[in-house]
Amino acid sequence: MSVLTAFAEALRSGAVEVVDLTTPLQESTPILELPEPFANTSRFRLEELSRYDDRGPAWYWNDIHTGEHTGTHLDAPNHWVTGREGPDVSQVPMSTLVAPAAVIDMSAEVGQDPDFLLEVAHLEAWQAEHGPLPDGGWLLYRTGWEARGGTQEEFVNADEAGPHTPGVSAECARWIAQESPLTGFGVETVGTDAGAAGGFDPPFSCHHYLMGAHRWGLTSLRNLGRLPATGAVLVVSPLPIVGGSGSPARVLALVER
Repeated sequence: MSVLTAFAEALRSGAVEVVDLTTPLQESTPILELPEPFANTSRFRLEELSRYDDRGPAWYWNDIHTGEHTGTHLDAPNHWVTGREGPDVSQVPMSTLVAPAAVIDMSAEVGQDPDFLLEVAHLEAWQAEHGPLPDGGWLLYRTGWEARGGTQEEFVNADEAGPHTPGVSAECARWIAQESPLTGFGVETVGTDAGAAGGFDPPFSCHHYLMGAHRWGLTSLRNLGRLPATGAVLVVSPLPIVGGSGSPARVLALVER
């Protein structure tokens, strides 16, 4: 039996489960909102063209209106000034789109502190227990934040001091980008950076270091609690937008049961 035939049989039998990690796209899907004077992305919206009527008697279809960085989406290196000469979203390597995934679960810590930051020491402890991070793979950061995805207010969790969402420290972001073997980093929050990262040195350190090292980001993931710490394979399917800085994506995980 060939490898692909065996894989297809494993999918059919349930020996390999496909887990959807994607936030559904609709008008209420939370988005990143920047303060003035910065430009903001648009919310997802359908514009009906016809629905079995005089505009098209036998078919239903829509235009879609959305930003590149809406819902579950891929950040390309050229999204940030440090990666401005890097690849766009149409140039993502196939080896990045289908790659092994490691999951670090800090949901208990985030439950106690929404501003919790992942540190290098947490990753060192994870590796001591589970082995090295996957070469050319993804690190997925479980925080439990998907439970807040029902409304914009809960997801952004902002007050007069700004948003309070978990992320990584500046040093941890640098380590992931420059010292780890990873190709990308994925989170459950609206962006890869913590809510307070505008005050870090450098500001928005995750974007600064990851994009600058031509690494890739994934945001607004769901169902990370259904994945093992190691062994899953990630499948990322962005639109190949030529010149694009990112794209909404369907993100799946293949898990052996």
